[in-house]
Amino acid sequence: MVIHSARIRHICLSLATAMLLLVTALAPQAVRAADLEPYLLQPGDVLQISVWKEQNLQTEALVRPDGGLTFPLSGEHQAAGLSIDALRLAIEERLRKFIPDPVVTVSLRVLGGNRIYVVGKVNRPGEYPFSRPLDIMQSLGLAGGATPFAALNDIRILRRENGKQVAIPFKYEEVERGRNLDQNILLKSGDTVVVP
Repeated sequence: MVIHSARIRHICLSLATAMLLLVTALAPQAVRAADLEPYLLQPGDVLQISVWKEQNLQTEALVRPDGGLTFPLSGEHQAAGLSIDALRLAIEERLRKFIPDPVVTVSLRVLGGNRIYVVGKVNRPGEYPFSRPLDIMQSLGLAGGATPFAALNDIRILRRENGKQVAIPFKYEEVERGRNLDQNILLKSGDTVVVP
């Protein structure tokens, strides 16, 4: 009984060590991806905007469906597609007409804009919000995986680029086998993963 207990403890420690090594190996890649591409604001995001030492210039602002938002004194801003820092600089620039050296803080309160859609022969089709980089395989995991009758090598990602819709092919079985991994692209807000 004691030997059996020691063996189980050894197996558990080995598994824990393997998981720690895996997380450690993957963490630098996640950090690099986040460093390369800052979060871009989307319609539906809610921001907290304030100006230091200006009590009347503190508000929550919703990025409207048209991508714009309004802030006192600085007026209308096209926020969708901008990073938080770029929006902060734009607000500061306009406020300089009224306030010498304004210090503006912009923070994301509610992440409501980044959404992808997974439809077709998956176990949980629907709309999925995301706050970190998300690739095709991960989106299929969110949707509970494919059903037994799904055509896994005919998956398409529908994306709008410059006002036109494009279809990006994805062959699940190749990626599952470790081949053609470059097709497992990061999804963008508004993408639809179609599993026929």
